[in-house]
Amino acid sequence: MKQLYIKQKVFSLSEKFTVKNQDEKDVYYVEGSFMKVPKTFSIMNQDRNEVALITKKVLSFLPKFFVEVNGREVLTIKKELSFLKARYSIDAAGIDVQGNWLDMDFQVLQNGRVVGKVGKEWFSWGDSYRVEILNEEMETIILALVIAIDCVKADEASSSASF
Repeated sequence: MKQLYIKQKVFSLSEKFTVKNQDEKDVYYVEGSFMKVPKTFSIMNQDRNEVALITKKVLSFLPKFFVEVNGREVLTIKKELSFLKARYSIDAAGIDVQGNWLDMDFQVLQNGRVVGKVGKEWFSWGDSYRVEILNEEMETIILALVIAIDCVKADEASSSASF
């Protein structure tokens, strides 16, 4: 089992942050496209090679995010029409999320087997998440999924604040 930690700075305009391992060493670098359309987040490994890309679809009636890992689209997160509260769905072949993913407390399953666990770190400044990787082959997908869900949450917060 491997543990990763994602900590975003609260008032960061550059939209850059790192993902650390259990030894507090940077293992991934994440950069957002500040003030660009379409909005993207690039996830890079230690050599600064892109391993995943998250893109918000523009000109969509409801928000939709695409996640590519190693140049291949692996999942889509989309908002569903709902009148009472925000509902989202995750479309991915063989990948499922169980738990409260909008509160960042969930498990990632692949074909019914738990391959990762995510929990929000409380009592920290900014958004901090602990990500347990149970299947290291799924590491990049799980990491991209967590960051994409965080993007969805930030998008939802900014759109509700504008009303």
